[in-house]
Parts: sequence; C-alpha cells; structure tokens
Amino acid sequence: MGKIEHAVDDLLAVESRMEDLLGALQRLKEENKSLRASQESLVAERANLVAKNEQARTRVEAMISRLKSLEQST
Repeated sequence: MGKIEHAVDDLLAVESRMEDLLGALQRLKEENKSLRASQESLVAERANLVAKNEQARTRVEAMISRLKSLEQST
C-alpha cells in the first residue's frame, strides 16, 4: 500500500470517527433536552407538593387550635 492509499485510509477512518462522534453528540443533545424537560416537570411537581403540604399544615394547626379552645371552654 502506497503513501496515498494509506493517507486516504487514514482520512476515511477519521471521517468515520467524526460521523460516530456527531451521532453521539446528537444523542447527547436529545438526552439533555429530555432530562431538562423532566427536571422542569419535577420542579413544578415539587412546588405543587410543597404548597399542598403547607395547606395541610395550616389546616392541622387550625384544627389543633379549635380543639384546644374547645378543651379550655369545657
């Protein structure tokens, strides 16, 4: 095999590797986009759960207050 053929083979190998890397890059971009969407969804869900937890805490504290006032009035 001559120098030119060897150089062509090297270039073809580099081209193949670059195509592989570009494919990997595209897959990683898609995965990153999906993970960001999941993260946004989970952050929103967490905020919703925190709000519900706070509402529940307020209700329980109100019930405890009412029970204490009933207890004191008897």
